Amino acid sequence: MMQRLQRGAALLAAMLTVTLVATFAAASLWQQWRSVEVEGADRLRVQSAWILGGALNWARLILREDARAGIADHLGEPWAIPLQEARLATFLAADRNVSVEGSDAENVFLSGQIIDLQSKLNVTGLYQAGVSQPKQLQAFGHLFATLGLPAQELATMNERLRFASDISIENRSAARATLMPSRMEQLQWLGLSPQTIAALEPHVTILPSAVAKLNLNTASAEAIQAVAAISLADAQKLVAARQGQFFRSLSDVQALLPPDTSLDANLVGMNSKYFEVRGRLRIDNVVIEERSVVERDGLAVRIVTRERGAAPSTVPAPAPR
Repeated sequence: MMQRLQRGAALLAAMLTVTLVATFAAASLWQQWRSVEVEGADRLRVQSAWILGGALNWARLILREDARAGIADHLGEPWAIPLQEARLATFLAADRNVSVEGSDAENVFLSGQIIDLQSKLNVTGLYQAGVSQPKQLQAFGHLFATLGLPAQELATMNERLRFASDISIENRSAARATLMPSRMEQLQWLGLSPQTIAALEPHVTILPSAVAKLNLNTASAEAIQAVAAISLADAQKLVAARQGQFFRSLSDVQALLPPDTSLDANLVGMNSKYFEVRGRLRIDNVVIEERSVVERDGLAVRIVTRERGAAPSTVPAPAPR
């Protein structure tokens, strides 16, 4: 009987020992896996920041060289050509001192584009130093009507924007004050619905400056129609005409419009200083996007804002075996 109890205790002790060893081994394996994952994520973060930073500097160089030409900004210039997704190895292979065979660059893909932000109506321009701008408000009214959007939402946005742009603290109402939006989705703060924001996004932006003319060489027909107070058909005629020859001056545009049309040189122009640089990096199934707003003043291209974050991958996951 005693021997049987001793064998049972020994078996129980052996089982406890095996359980403890397995637990410690699993914990050690998890710690090792966690360290590898953290190291991999940190390496991916550093590499993506380096690559996207280089792409942004490349875009700034393109914009600076474009400024040397001193002509109107239009969609036929190099900056307006989007970079389709290409292997990073393709760019590195151009450097004879860099070897890409068997490197991680074979699995890294880069794409991007530069967008003229002055091709859109500027929400910030509705108020300048707290003072309403009737012509800008009228342009937004035309755009809302063209797109079939609720006029009440425009009135609400304008009212709330008045408080957000008021620079005098004593005139602010604690109950009605709101933050000044910096991104389109933040226009919900001013009373716009997500559906209205989605409809406005191709034609509206939020610039750091209230003084920014609409570029007739890059704007959509809807934006041109709204600012120039012309028919949509005349605006579409301008968009079609600039595909053959970009506009160098307002006189080129005026020649294509009815004689009684008057363009406001304070609202429209042919040059731009604000651009958005978009970069997209894909490493396997991980996609990282960066959006930067840059301001071009002469040959200086300054970064105004810069945002980076993960994006959903468009690459389908491998099928289970």
